[in-house]
Amino acid sequence: MGLSLTVLTFILPAIHRSATQERGAFRKGSIPVEDEMRLSVVSGGLAIAQAVGQAVGQAVGLSLVLLQGAAEAAEKQQILVTDIAGREAKLSVPVERMLLGEGRQLYLVASLAPEDPLERIAAWRDDLKQADPATYRQYLKVFPKLDALPAFKGQENSLIDIEGAVIQKPDVVLLNLEAMRANEDADYIAKLTALGIPVLYIDFRHEPLKNTEPSIRLLGKIMGEEARAEEIIAFRGKAMARVTDVLDKARPDRPKVFIERIGGYTEDCCLTFGNENFGKYVELAGGQNIGTEFLPGTFGQINPEQVIVSNPDHVVVTSANWEAYVPGGRWIPLGPGADMNKAAEKLAWFTSRPAYSGITAQTTGAFHGIWHQFYNSPYEFVAVQQFAKWFHPDLFQDLDPDETFAEYHRKFLPIDYQPGYSVSLRGE
Repeated sequence: MGLSLTVLTFILPAIHRSATQERGAFRKGSIPVEDEMRLSVVSGGLAIAQAVGQAVGQAVGLSLVLLQGAAEAAEKQQILVTDIAGREAKLSVPVERMLLGEGRQLYLVASLAPEDPLERIAAWRDDLKQADPATYRQYLKVFPKLDALPAFKGQENSLIDIEGAVIQKPDVVLLNLEAMRANEDADYIAKLTALGIPVLYIDFRHEPLKNTEPSIRLLGKIMGEEARAEEIIAFRGKAMARVTDVLDKARPDRPKVFIERIGGYTEDCCLTFGNENFGKYVELAGGQNIGTEFLPGTFGQINPEQVIVSNPDHVVVTSANWEAYVPGGRWIPLGPGADMNKAAEKLAWFTSRPAYSGITAQTTGAFHGIWHQFYNSPYEFVAVQQFAKWFHPDLFQDLDPDETFAEYHRKFLPIDYQPGYSVSLRGE
């Protein structure tokens, strides 16, 4: 009924215009009146038929546009989701404009929407360019418009740019869990909610083994990529099981491991991890994390004397290319495409730290470097596999963390894999 009325609305004025135009045209001619009348009837009929055809076409086209709009509206639906902090939020899905509270959230967004992750991003924090410049360059090569993406400054636990958020009109704001206190103390979350902009918290950093998979599922749900999210989760589970299944069966002795956190970012010693994040990765890989005994939370610092007394069998330094933060620093330039000779050279300096004087790891050369960003990404399974090879080389001779990460790239990411995420003075 709606289509018929639309067609009539277009047809009647068109018929009137065409008939009038044809009559006017023939009156200007010089042919006999009787022929003029016959031609007028024929031509007028053709004009009417043509007008009807054009009007029907226009009406159908309009109707299709309206139907398409209705279909798109129907595809969007309001859902209630619960974020990692246990907060509920209503939003229309799939979301099309996300504001990323941290640029490194791109690791997951790109895994879920590899064709063009930038289509889903309204704005982001500019930390990826500084914290992980090699990965930034990889994405910039594939998606040149990345450089023009609206960006704001700040740290992962700091306030978002609320004015920028309002201007960009995102469907949702994604924040890391550690940013909750600062933003809620400033009343930013309430202000955004009042403007109809929902905020969701995700977490790869504080309790990654607990929160990474729920974070993947949450983004998969709001992006309309739930099936792909489950594929990512299944891949991660299989990669982890390649370590844990072997250890459960073999039950080897656990070597003592000290993790030096953000090596080279600061001259301080000895920043490390407690029973979460890299500390948990050590345990999963069959090691005994020294920091777990002394630190109640995820992050902390212990004194050098305690490291010496603990006498670790392995020292693992988390580091990356931090030229943007500490120009010329002692950091190890790990990441995609890293120069392994340079990385090994910079890792060797850490053996001379007073905190490691006389420990077993210094005697045996069991010093290793690992890409720091594994602590804040859905990729921690790579670190677990690499740790397992370092701690239990006899059990994991056939395990290849590089190939595991390369396979993840082939399956889920729009960028090519480049090695460079780990280094060892043992050459492992």
